[in-house]
Amino acid sequence: MHRRPVIQLKLRATDRMLEIAGWILLIIIWLLVIGHYHRLPAKIPVHFDVTGQADRMGKKWMIWMIPSVTTILFIGLTLLNSYPHLFNYPTRITDENAYTQYTLATRLIRYLKTILVLIFGLMENQLIKSAEGKAEGLGQWFMPVALLLIFIPLVYYLVKSVKSR
Repeated sequence: MHRRPVIQLKLRATDRMLEIAGWILLIIIWLLVIGHYHRLPAKIPVHFDVTGQADRMGKKWMIWMIPSVTTILFIGLTLLNSYPHLFNYPTRITDENAYTQYTLATRLIRYLKTILVLIFGLMENQLIKSAEGKAEGLGQWFMPVALLLIFIPLVYYLVKSVKSR
């Protein structure tokens, strides 16, 4: 494998905003669960089908799974983002294009981890509302919106990355 340059990237305002937004959303998910846990019934919806309807129930303590998994993913992606020279790229990384390619890739990771926290937060909120009888499942809008929020930036990144060879 060809040796890629290891360089230090400067965080721009957009990068800082995405980092802060992600951490704030992560805290909100935990506060949401902490604030509602005592009011939840013994059985809560723990899985939803593709149409957003609850298709499996579980014990109340399982409400902690989403914030736990979200936190692990968020911190893991945050740590991974410190090593952009280890990522897979759609183009060969050289000394000339490394800064641009690494900046595009790390921004994509920041965006995706923030969107993942938002998606999991919305899911947790709907799960709580469903458990409390205030909503029926996630809603039909949930899956298409979540997929668009993930795939549009991926396509954007791929186009920008290939153009920035």
